[in-house]
Amino acid sequence: MADRLMLLDSASLYFRAFYGVPDTVRSPDGTPVNAVRGFLDIIAKLVTTYRPTDVVACWDDDWRPKWRVDLIPSYKAHRVAEVVVSGPDVEEVPDPLEVQVPVIREALDALGIAIVGAAEHEADDVIGTLATTAEKPVDVVTGDRDLFQLVDDDRDVRIIYTARGMSNLEVVTDDVVVAKYGVHGAQYADFAALRGDASDGLPGVAGIGEKSAATLLQAHSDLAGILAAADAGEGMSAGVRAKLDVGRAYLAVAPTVVEVARGLELDVPPTRLRVPDAATRASAHALADRWGLGGAMGRALDALTAVAG
Repeated sequence: MADRLMLLDSASLYFRAFYGVPDTVRSPDGTPVNAVRGFLDIIAKLVTTYRPTDVVACWDDDWRPKWRVDLIPSYKAHRVAEVVVSGPDVEEVPDPLEVQVPVIREALDALGIAIVGAAEHEADDVIGTLATTAEKPVDVVTGDRDLFQLVDDDRDVRIIYTARGMSNLEVVTDDVVVAKYGVHGAQYADFAALRGDASDGLPGVAGIGEKSAATLLQAHSDLAGILAAADAGEGMSAGVRAKLDVGRAYLAVAPTVVEVARGLELDVPPTRLRVPDAATRASAHALADRWGLGGAMGRALDALTAVAG
C-alpha cells in the first residue's frame, strides 16, 4: 500500500460528532460521551475508506490567536463565549462537549494516533505546515473550506470535505475548487480575503462578492496582481477600483489572517498507524468500558488492524 498521510481537523470533527450523535449517549456515571463515540466512528470510517498509512490529529492549541485578532479584531469574535476571563479568549463550546474533549484525547492516545498542536496557532496552521512539508500524498479531513487553499494536485494534497456529512464525503481536488469557485486552490486564500467569510468574522471588501473576486483573480492571478492593476488603472472598471481603494487597509492585513501557516516548528511524534497489540487493545477496551463507549472503540481498533496490517 502506498504511503498516505491523513491530517484530521480535530475540532471540526468532534463538533460534527457531537451534533451527529444523540446527547442521550452517556457513560456509566452519566457523563455525555456522544462526541467521543461519534469521533471514534469517524476515525473508523476514514481509515477504512481512504486507507492512510499515517494519521495526525491536528489540535487547536489556540483557536483564536491574538496575532490574527490584532490584525482583524472581528476575527472569530462572534464565537467568543460571553464570560469574564483573563488571558486568551474562550471559545463558546457547549458544556456537554467541553467535558468530552479530554476523553477524545485519551481515546486517540489509546489508539496510538499522534496529536499535534502549536502554541499561539490553530489546527489549520498545523495542518498547513504538515501538508506543505510532507514527502507523501496528503488527505486533509475538515469541514472548513478555508483549507481549500492547501489543495495541490501536483503534490497530491487533497481535502476530504465533511460539510455534507460523513455519509456524503467529498474529495476536493483543484478541479473541484475551480468548479465551485472559479479559482484554483492556490488562489483560494486571496479569494476568501476579497470575498470575506462571515463564519470567521472576515468582512471582505465591501461590494466584492464571490463572482467579482473570482473574475479579478482569473484576470490578475493573485491579490498583488489585482492591486497592481488597480494602481495602473487597467483591467477593471472605475467602480471596482474604487471598492478596492476603500478596502486597502483591510487587504494589507487580511492575507496574513486568512493564509494558514506553513513553516511552524512542530514536535511531531511517530505518525505511522500500527496494528494494535494485545496490550493496546486491553488498554483501549478498558477506556471504553470506563466511559461507556460501546462498540465504537472496537470498530476503530478493527479499522486500524485492517489497514495497518
